[in-house]
Amino acid sequence: MFLTNTLTRKKEKFAPIKSGFVGMYSCGPTVYSDIHIGNLRTYLAADILKRILLYNGYKVQHIKNITDVGHMRTDEEHEQAIDPVIAEALKQGRTPQQIAQEYTEKFFEDEKRLNILPANVFPRATEHIEEMIKLIERLRDKGYAYETDGAVLDAEGGAKRGKAGVRGEADDESFGTVYFDVKKFKDYGKLSGNTLDKTNKLLEAVRVSSETDKKDSVDFALWKKAESGRSMKWDSPWGDGFPGWHIECSAMSMKYLGDNFDIHTGGEDNVFPHHEDEIAQSEAVTGKKVVNYWIHAGFLLVDGKKMARREGNVYTISDIIQKGFNPLAFRYLVLTAHYRSRLNFTWESLEAAQNSLNNLYREVTGFATSDKPKVARLPTPNAPPDSLQDAAASKRAGVGYGGQGCTECEQKFLKAINNDMDMPAALSVVQHLVKSNCPTSAKLASLYKFDQVLGLDLEKVAAEAAKVPEEVRKLVDEREELRNKGDFAGADKLRRKIREKGYEVVDEETGSRLKKAV
Repeated sequence: MFLTNTLTRKKEKFAPIKSGFVGMYSCGPTVYSDIHIGNLRTYLAADILKRILLYNGYKVQHIKNITDVGHMRTDEEHEQAIDPVIAEALKQGRTPQQIAQEYTEKFFEDEKRLNILPANVFPRATEHIEEMIKLIERLRDKGYAYETDGAVLDAEGGAKRGKAGVRGEADDESFGTVYFDVKKFKDYGKLSGNTLDKTNKLLEAVRVSSETDKKDSVDFALWKKAESGRSMKWDSPWGDGFPGWHIECSAMSMKYLGDNFDIHTGGEDNVFPHHEDEIAQSEAVTGKKVVNYWIHAGFLLVDGKKMARREGNVYTISDIIQKGFNPLAFRYLVLTAHYRSRLNFTWESLEAAQNSLNNLYREVTGFATSDKPKVARLPTPNAPPDSLQDAAASKRAGVGYGGQGCTECEQKFLKAINNDMDMPAALSVVQHLVKSNCPTSAKLASLYKFDQVLGLDLEKVAAEAAKVPEEVRKLVDEREELRNKGDFAGADKLRRKIREKGYEVVDEETGSRLKKAV
């Protein structure tokens, strides 16, 4: 299995730290509004990767965080950086906790609609403040952190003279924000290429412009002092405040996966500064590489442009459903592009994806009237996460396979998905299989296996459509007997009767199959 590692800029053979086990962390949503399809494209890429790992027999411990505080950003409505969760709460006259809970539940619903398998743990930032504070203290002890106004913390936690003098009792009000000293981390920029010697101005541009109390404009906040009246704040060694965005993922990933784990996923927009800063924090505190493979999905464009509220092109899964589309048509659309490439979303491209998906459904439901092989498969998206491992274990043991599928196509499918998640090539294998001369039962067995990765509900759709009335089945059997006797006129007459009842008989080299009439 090969993956393109953003850290090395190379396609590398995947080698887990522990044989048979993969630790995987995904940056999740900031929960202040409905999740747009750009973010969902990123989550789908992580889901496909996870499914491929399970398909290959790995046990996966997957962590996906929920950012419900600390993601300060400057948006189109505010000149200064704001916490969007708090801003939305003020706008609606509700508490930040109510906003975060509502949109977290909506996020889970959207993932379920797209057949995104659940993570083992969804840690929330507000429930891990203690871990963040401890991590900041460790950075302080190693000399990578300093408080506002330039008073640098020494190993004992005391203040040394800085730009603005020595901290004293009278200066308490000026303290409370802690920054990471970027220039002390010599490997800064190794993920994104935005090194200090080349792109100092770029680094400055992505920092919060209102942070004027830093030693250097490239430094980023680990802990922010809470302004008067702020609703979401916690006590800390630096007074009341709240965590920076980047420290959240470092603290939570290492809590659940340890200080060296296999895979970290995110979107192209996370590479810099978020993941670059995450590496700086995590490696500064541990003294070693924490993540082995960084996997990033490309942007999703809308009509060739980046999504922006001012453009009126920010869409959600609910928007897609309201226009009459199956949400899995969006999943199919994502499968048609390589995860690292930029995907251009248009309503026309979504319609084409839905047509292709419907065609696949029609073929599968036709095959489903033949023998139905039992295939070890992944559970539904709302199943307990541990059942994912049970399904993977069944696959490794060969449960339900027994050589029923089309071996050549299965080998090609495995080769495609293991080649840096080449899903367009995998879909080509699916289309080839559907049109091949493989026995119908073999086609169905292979398609159900493939759907462990595709996540398109092929077996569910087939099961619903395959509930053929007994009278229709009898007509099919009678017609087959007439064909075997050479009475083709009688067989054609029964074909018409079957058609009148809403079904169509398709005669192939490998036998006849029944499908819903179009």
